[in-house]
Amino acid sequence: MNPSHAPDIPTVYLDHSATTPTHPDVVRAMLPYFTEHFGNPSSLYSISDAARAAIATARTQVAAALGCSADEIFFTAGGTESDNWAIRGMTSARKKEGNHIVTSSIEHHAVLHTCGYLETQGFSVTHLPVDRYGLVDPAQVEAAITPETTLISVMMANNEVGTIQPVQEIGAVARDHGICFHTDAVQAVGHMAIDVDAMKIDLLSLSGHKFFGPKGTGALYIRDGILPDNLIHGGGQEKGRRAGTENVPGIVGLGAAIARVTIDIPGHRERVGALRDMLVQGISGRIPDSHYNGHPDKRLVNNAHFSFPGLDGEALLLMLNRKGICASIGSACSSGCEDMSHVLRAMGVPPSYGRSSLRLTLGDDNTKEEIEYVLDVLPPLIARLREMAAF
Repeated sequence: MNPSHAPDIPTVYLDHSATTPTHPDVVRAMLPYFTEHFGNPSSLYSISDAARAAIATARTQVAAALGCSADEIFFTAGGTESDNWAIRGMTSARKKEGNHIVTSSIEHHAVLHTCGYLETQGFSVTHLPVDRYGLVDPAQVEAAITPETTLISVMMANNEVGTIQPVQEIGAVARDHGICFHTDAVQAVGHMAIDVDAMKIDLLSLSGHKFFGPKGTGALYIRDGILPDNLIHGGGQEKGRRAGTENVPGIVGLGAAIARVTIDIPGHRERVGALRDMLVQGISGRIPDSHYNGHPDKRLVNNAHFSFPGLDGEALLLMLNRKGICASIGSACSSGCEDMSHVLRAMGVPPSYGRSSLRLTLGDDNTKEEIEYVLDVLPPLIARLREMAAF
């Protein structure tokens, strides 16, 4: 409970795209590896056997979720590190073949800022436009390819508006041209089925804390035969490709979490989708001049993103917080930024709409009663803020 809330005000968490609570089952799976099975996996004595076996199990669990071999899974410290390794590693490894990267204008900053850094090192980056729904056109991906292109990086699903990209079609374009294809799937895991072979993905990033796993954990899928340069040099961990003593409890938690969220994706989509639709229909029906951002159908099942012109988004967040409702105006990694979201700007959203946005993202722990509470609280808050702005 937030100490600023009155005792009778519930806490409703609707920011699951920012982070999720570590599930109790995941915590239970992790606990023995802090104390009982504490051995260094690289050591040869018997008390390290359990740690080595646990890492192998987690690798198998992640591989099963992605439809790949366990040998193609490499553990990292999170989605940002995985994105950095994929992009910097591949462009470095193939620098002799070319220095051109194709990405989209709505990527997470872990991708955009990495590409920006590479531009200072002599690389050329094409930032593809998106349509008003936030969709990348595979034909524009193909048109952007040059003889110097060595990497295409387009996210699987957008972290702000939830739009799901045509990853399979983009992967086919990359494969036809012999170009490595990376996708940031940090927001997608657990909400949609992923098959790296069918989608023709060469590298895929994910992050444990987005699907009820521990923070500071992630993985990078690297297709067999793809050889990015190492990001971290040192010991022989992760086949010598990512040095550093393994975070065994975190890896165990990542594996347990991904196994849990991918066991029944259709059931998750049905349950969370019903709550999301209830939220969207309630907001659209009760709040005048509300605008639903992102693709109406090709979007993450837990994402509802609106603009309410005539008010300030950060002021709305503060008022919602006083009512116990946790939400965001976009990416958690860019909170505090006064300018409108780069994602909404790329989609052509007017500034007055972009600065009045609200992202509500649901999880398995939300209830119908919580959605009803939000729908009771939100309309009068927006009316009040609009009246204050007009005055």
